[in-house]
Amino acid sequence: MEHTASVWDIAGAVAMTALAVAMWAAVAVLAYATRSRVRPWCLRASVGVVAAGVLGQIGHLQEHVAQAGYWVLNPERPPWMTPWGDALARGFGIVDPATHSLGMEILHLVGNSVFLAGLAGIVLVTRYAAGSRARRWARMGVWMQGLHGLEHLVLTVSVAIGQQAVGLSTWFGTLPAGPALWTYRVWWHFVANVVGSVIFAIALHHAWRERRLVTASWSAATPGPRVEPDPADRATSSVHLKAARTG
Repeated sequence: MEHTASVWDIAGAVAMTALAVAMWAAVAVLAYATRSRVRPWCLRASVGVVAAGVLGQIGHLQEHVAQAGYWVLNPERPPWMTPWGDALARGFGIVDPATHSLGMEILHLVGNSVFLAGLAGIVLVTRYAAGSRARRWARMGVWMQGLHGLEHLVLTVSVAIGQQAVGLSTWFGTLPAGPALWTYRVWWHFVANVVGSVIFAIALHHAWRERRLVTASWSAATPGPRVEPDPADRATSSVHLKAARTG
């Protein structure tokens, strides 16, 4: 059954896609720019990528929380989307109006890519901070959300080629449409996003606590005046590094 999208639906989908593309372009440029000679603007740009990732994941997570809440009240009914999530799905759905679920799959693929770019931003921010706990947590998040993003890619491609959605959240297409499939998929993606968001939050927490150490590590790698880390930060980092080596 075909569905239509308004100009605002399409504009929202285009804006979200542009955000994801811009974030990953920034990640690629920053990763390349810091390979040989560190530039002062790289740290600010990396922090900007992280901030965009935080905002994007807040929107992404609330969609899954809303879906899980709707399931609690209506476990036998098809999954529900918020009005704004549904509007974005309609906007993405113009790729193939005849395939109703394709817009939803693309929406979650793009949303996860924004989240993943934010985690990659923390890895970039802390790349010069030896023993950084923020970097350790962010790398864990990149691996986890990278695999989750791969599943969304497979789900999207399988629907785009006219097949049933194939992925871990559908038991690789073996679950028939109905309450069992809806329940499993809603809670699979809810748990995956909650766990990923907790990892992101922990990485952000450590990044904030280590901010002087991180700033000093970039200053040490950048030609020009040096910014010395706070002694407390240096001591904390040494304790964490020693624990990591003996653990």
